[in-house]
Amino acid sequence: MKFSSLHFQRRRTDKKEASSVLRHSPRQRAFTLLEIMVSIVIFSVVIAAICATLVLILRATTVGQDAAARAQRQRVVMNALENSLMTIQSFQASPQYYSFIVENGSQPVLSFAARLPKVFPRSGKFINAEQGKDYNLRRVTFTLEPGANQQNDLVLRQKPLLMDIDDSEQKEPLVLAQDVKTFAIECWDTNQMDWVTEWDNTNAIPPMVRVELVLGSGDNGNNGNNNSYNSEADSQRDIIRVYSLPTTMMPKAVQMGGTVGGGFGQPPIGGLAPPGRP
Repeated sequence: MKFSSLHFQRRRTDKKEASSVLRHSPRQRAFTLLEIMVSIVIFSVVIAAICATLVLILRATTVGQDAAARAQRQRVVMNALENSLMTIQSFQASPQYYSFIVENGSQPVLSFAARLPKVFPRSGKFINAEQGKDYNLRRVTFTLEPGANQQNDLVLRQKPLLMDIDDSEQKEPLVLAQDVKTFAIECWDTNQMDWVTEWDNTNAIPPMVRVELVLGSGDNGNNGNNNSYNSEADSQRDIIRVYSLPTTMMPKAVQMGGTVGGGFGQPPIGGLAPPGRP
């Protein structure tokens, strides 16, 4: 009897200890559906914010790259114009070689003769000591012509003054800039005291030339009609430069002086004086 009572008391003690352990042990519980949905919403908001930031960064990078490329293209065109206009030459006795041509409209043209420096684009093709080429006096012609994707390209052609243009230069001119919206040339007319778009006196050099260049975004239509991110750089596309030409036409009496044709003031053999510096 005593054994049964002791055994019963031990079993009750074991049950109490087991229940006490269960009461004080940490309870394991799963996430509820509401908690999972709230977590998904917070995660989606974070991902959306990251994506929006990346899109803004990409757009800012694209705008910066377009602006830098446009500035570089403008710099190339303006340097070519300046280097050629600052070395322009004209001789009254040879108007067929030294004519100054300006045409505006849908396909503007600027053409003249100049003694170009060695740093001028494609000078290596015309100046080569090993091949005996020293054609630094050349006619340069800037024209606006249709290019790819229904865009206009500003191209440059050159030829030695007393030679015809070769086929490679005619068919494959140097493209100075693509997607050119405007290329306009104006000359200062001392008679009208105003800028004119047509220069009728091709045998003379205007005292000043004003050039306007407007470049497009240069994206070749890859962005469709959505150019909103390019609007920040719109004001940088238009550039106007005025060049005061340091050269005047060489008078016929000075150019044809000497003994080449039989005496001072006489025309040279063949009626054409050799090109020289004014």
